[in-house]
Amino acid sequence: MMNLSELSQYYQQNNDKFPEPFRLRIYRSISWLNTAGQRLNLPEPDFDIAFITLWIAFNAAYAKEIDDLPQPERTNFQEFLQTVCGLDSEQKLYSLVWQKFSSSLRLLLDNRYVFQPFWHFHNGKISETAWLQSFENAKRKAHTALAKKDTAIVLSIVFDRLYTLRNQLMHGGATFAGSANRTQLKDACDFLQECVPQIVAIMMTQPTHPAWGRAFYPFVQGA
Repeated sequence: MMNLSELSQYYQQNNDKFPEPFRLRIYRSISWLNTAGQRLNLPEPDFDIAFITLWIAFNAAYAKEIDDLPQPERTNFQEFLQTVCGLDSEQKLYSLVWQKFSSSLRLLLDNRYVFQPFWHFHNGKISETAWLQSFENAKRKAHTALAKKDTAIVLSIVFDRLYTLRNQLMHGGATFAGSANRTQLKDACDFLQECVPQIVAIMMTQPTHPAWGRAFYPFVQGA
């Protein structure tokens, strides 16, 4: 398991061996992880900005060129997580999911406020019965994956929930430093602060893997 300091050090020692698109991807991700760490280390942690910067760090790690993304974003990051879990020979993510965050992830998966159909119901798009049935089905799927210790599926479901929280913040559906979403926001930050560095560390063991592709918006001098 690498902490952020060790991750940055490993990158500095090895970045000259990385292909340029991959090097840029990792450099950007670490820069946002550093920013998130600064926000979380304040006397009063800034969970709103920390979550946003942690999500950007994740996005920098996995996102490809727009032309390479015919599928919805959720599908793309779920496929990315499947790939990373398959490359996790040291079981970094397995340890996070099943040892360090086992209890908090179970609570997150049972939290209706990070389940998008709950908000569809409150916006009048679906019935109460529909969202409740959808929630029960989703919890069954999550608990089945938990029982089987299927790390990739659990992570895909967790990030799907976090994507709802991401949309809430990024689309102005929450008040800055408000009280309504503090529990899930803090839990999300705690998890992402540990998870995203491990994802980046796993990626750096396979810098030429074809799944990474070219990063969004390559660096252009003077741009």
